Amino acid sequence: MTAKEIEITCPLPAAPEDRITLAHGGGGRLMHRLLRETVLPEFADEALAQAHDGALLALGGERLAFTTDSFVVNPLFFPGGDIGSLSVYGTANDLAMCGAEPLFLSCGFILEEGFEVAALRRVVRSMRQAASSCGARIVTGDTKVVERGKGDGLYVNTSGVGRVVSPALICPSEVHPGDAVILSGDVGAHAAAILSVREGLRFETALLSDCAALWPQVRSLIEADVEIHCLRDLTRGGLATALNEIAQTAQLGVFIHEEKVPVQPEVQGACEMMGMDPLYMACEGRFIAFVPQKDAEKALACLRRAVPDQSPIRIGLVTSDAPGQVRMVGRLGVERLLDMLAGEQLPRIC
Repeated sequence: MTAKEIEITCPLPAAPEDRITLAHGGGGRLMHRLLRETVLPEFADEALAQAHDGALLALGGERLAFTTDSFVVNPLFFPGGDIGSLSVYGTANDLAMCGAEPLFLSCGFILEEGFEVAALRRVVRSMRQAASSCGARIVTGDTKVVERGKGDGLYVNTSGVGRVVSPALICPSEVHPGDAVILSGDVGAHAAAILSVREGLRFETALLSDCAALWPQVRSLIEADVEIHCLRDLTRGGLATALNEIAQTAQLGVFIHEEKVPVQPEVQGACEMMGMDPLYMACEGRFIAFVPQKDAEKALACLRRAVPDQSPIRIGLVTSDAPGQVRMVGRLGVERLLDMLAGEQLPRIC
């Protein structure tokens, strides 16, 4: 029996079926099962069925994308960003993944009694700057305050509306066998930056979150007439989870090469120290693109021009074999299943 014929998977950790755990918020199998069994049956809608980063909607003659997200990151301020910039970029990036130009954002604060006004002012200023860099406007919002000890400082919710400018539908259902899988840059920096602060880790080079706007890169692909089939940003659960989500929604296989996935040495070092896998580490400024082979080189050239300090790379392809699965050739040449984790290696990273 060959290694390819042997499939070994770890069982889900025992968890109370009638209680929410931290793993339910990590983007992995437990979260997807919770949504599939508890939430989605009550909210059945064709827009939700797209399983996309945002809802694609038609209003009159206008094509719109709509998305929402909540942010509970700990700590609130981290190397390379804070909860303010993270909340704006996170929502604007979900719109970008739909091929939509971010236009309007909402902002909801849940504040804990005793939270410092100076810290809130710093968060608000960061949100303003991030929205400006995305070309979006914060136009509405809400504020609530909870008792001391019941809010952990500050939680933020942002929703966004964007205008879809991509001529063709960008959606997991549009992925085809033979598509190239392109990664926009190195992975894991955001989660590693959070980890370095929580654990007090020190490296020769400072670890910075990759938190950034993705619309400029997506716009460059659209303006170059790259045929984009699907886009997905690498947030909770990182690259591995994003690939699994697309494979399962499209019911196609995805095949990648581990050695082609760039990881900063500091990120790799942090992962080795803490026993984590960078392929599952969250990013807040990276995405994967599924494009036809004929457009792969053009897409790479566009991404290099849009953000010269990143190194986009083709990491694999879509296949009709093993539908719903992601397979990876490791650095030693052994092929294995790259499965979705039950939960999250590092909770509260966004």
